[in-house]
Amino acid sequence: MRLGSNVRKSAAVLAAVGMVSAVAACGSGSDSGSGSSATAGGAGSGSKPSWCGDKEITLALADGFGDNNWRRITAAEARDEANKCPSVKKFVYTDGQGNTQKAISDIRGLVAQGVNAMVVFPDAGKAVLPALRQAHQAGVVTVPYRVFPGGKAGQDYDYYISTDFSKAGELWGKWIVKALKGKGLIANLGGPPANSQSLAEYEGMKRIFAKYPGIKFVGQTPYNVTNWDPAQTQKVVTALLAKYPKIDAFTTDFGAALASSFGAFAQAGRKIPAVATEDSNQLSCDWMEKRKSNPDFQLFTVDSQNWMVRTAIQFAVAKASGGQVPASTEVPQKPFEDSIGKQPHPVTCDKSLPGDAFLSSHLSKSQIKAALGS
Repeated sequence: MRLGSNVRKSAAVLAAVGMVSAVAACGSGSDSGSGSSATAGGAGSGSKPSWCGDKEITLALADGFGDNNWRRITAAEARDEANKCPSVKKFVYTDGQGNTQKAISDIRGLVAQGVNAMVVFPDAGKAVLPALRQAHQAGVVTVPYRVFPGGKAGQDYDYYISTDFSKAGELWGKWIVKALKGKGLIANLGGPPANSQSLAEYEGMKRIFAKYPGIKFVGQTPYNVTNWDPAQTQKVVTALLAKYPKIDAFTTDFGAALASSFGAFAQAGRKIPAVATEDSNQLSCDWMEKRKSNPDFQLFTVDSQNWMVRTAIQFAVAKASGGQVPASTEVPQKPFEDSIGKQPHPVTCDKSLPGDAFLSSHLSKSQIKAALGS
């Protein structure tokens, strides 16, 4: 969700609420401006990671959109990583609420507050580049991640933490070829229009399917727009099922949203086909429940990468506090579950966690529950 991109999971068309409770759940906190702030520096073990320097800093996470489970877990991952460094004396969170102007205002407001470093999820892409550049020029360590904002690292911001979403598309594509034995119709779901994550995933699948002319996309290409919104996803899935009497697989970069649409299959009198997506506890639990009555419902997931924000936190903190800057700015895409090959994990449902949890998260179970308000 990711999406990112995106990640991910921006939903620019939604009216969002703040995530004060989600972030504060991971530590003591209080409202501060348009987001939440909390005392950080909770390492407590007497040791600190190499990326944590000695200079005391205020760190911010400027989120372009915060109102879904992927973002709540991600914000908690960021807070948890910041807590490993006792030099981070304050952590501030802002939620752009899917509004580009608010996201820009949040970035500028953080500069005015005097933060030393900020990690930015630039859902609006190049539209926020001028604000990133202004923050960088003002001396704030500025680290956008996951969604490419344009510009150049070292010139418009300090670092850009990337992941190659086309590699996720390639992983999906290879699995789809195996699941469908090289022939079938695919409906691809993505996030907001023109977001870089969904576009890259589509390109990755195209590279794989180029060798398999029997596999074709149905519906809109490069993807059917869902805005990473479960309600919109259900509408899109319903429309696709009504228009196409045969769909052999669905691919999507927000598995939790697709899981919320499974009722549409029953309403249409259709079986759930093969699905390639990002991991979601609800999706995996649904697979466990529905696989006997839906024999073609095979499932493959890639890691949802909520923890990707930790890499961005490390770079921002290292540069601002005088720590050791990590070696690589790219976070790899990884397979997570496979109902066919069982590698690296079989499909796993954890009923002790909420359905909107991600088992690929690096948080503890108690932290996941707190982040999701469970």
